[in-house]
Amino acid sequence: MRIGVDVGGTKIEIIALADDGDVLVRQRVASPRHDYAATLRTIHALVTDVEAVTRQVGTVGVAIPGTISSTTGLVKNANSTWLIGQPLGRDLARDLRRPVRVANDANCFALSEATDGAAAGAGSVFGVIVGTGTGAGVVVNGQVLVGVNGVAGEWGHNPMPWPRHGEWPGAACYCGRTGCIETFLSGPALTRDYQLSTKAALANSPTAQELTAQEIVTRAAAGDLAAGLCLERYEDRFARALARVINVLDPDVIVLGGGLSNVDRLYDAVPARWSAYVFSDVVATRLLKAQHGDSSGVRGAAWLWPAVS
Repeated sequence: MRIGVDVGGTKIEIIALADDGDVLVRQRVASPRHDYAATLRTIHALVTDVEAVTRQVGTVGVAIPGTISSTTGLVKNANSTWLIGQPLGRDLARDLRRPVRVANDANCFALSEATDGAAAGAGSVFGVIVGTGTGAGVVVNGQVLVGVNGVAGEWGHNPMPWPRHGEWPGAACYCGRTGCIETFLSGPALTRDYQLSTKAALANSPTAQELTAQEIVTRAAAGDLAAGLCLERYEDRFARALARVINVLDPDVIVLGGGLSNVDRLYDAVPARWSAYVFSDVVATRLLKAQHGDSSGVRGAAWLWPAVS
């Protein structure tokens, strides 16, 4: 049995998978925000409960919105800031009395989809999460590519390539830089772009609407011109951002997850645009929607452990 734990900013989810990937048990609880000790206790209690229900002892993998420093063994770059600087892997191994593998949640997402999801069987997979922020992970031949610095797949904190007029230097990003891909492709970025474009069209009127990403998509489908143009800009930016990935990594499959992965038009519109930026006469890379949806992170955490031989 493999146990996966996904530690998010608002919830902690646990899943137990049988060897064939079937779900034995799954549970979610609220995250004890800003409390590291309570986070450890919550994870310990969840694992204990799952093993009591299944009457099995499992391997444990944990997905976090950050990564573990290869130098210090401490959490870094985490959106859940109360994890930063903490020896999460060591503390969980001590509490659970077994080895624990900890990985970035986007890496876990990519691993899940590469193992038994939309990209199953693909040799190289780039998994992208687009929602409140952007994240990505890389899987090659079934193994997560972490990198010597632990930042492989940190695609969202690179500048938007081939910037168009008005895109540079771009909006400020929480990482301290400007013009990051995240500031163009996240849900809030789509909302901001619509608001700025409609404000300009109304001669800087303060009544420009702040719509959610889903509302923009709905309006575009209904024929709203401003929403349609906003989505076209978004698709072109997505195509440029992914073309850079193809030029560097050349993955077999790119899988999309997160809230914006549910925008169905992306799967035709983005590949139709990215050929103009890819350094190849033909682009065979497939762009696919995640099969496991918001379960991919926790499933990928479980798959951090290989089958027991």
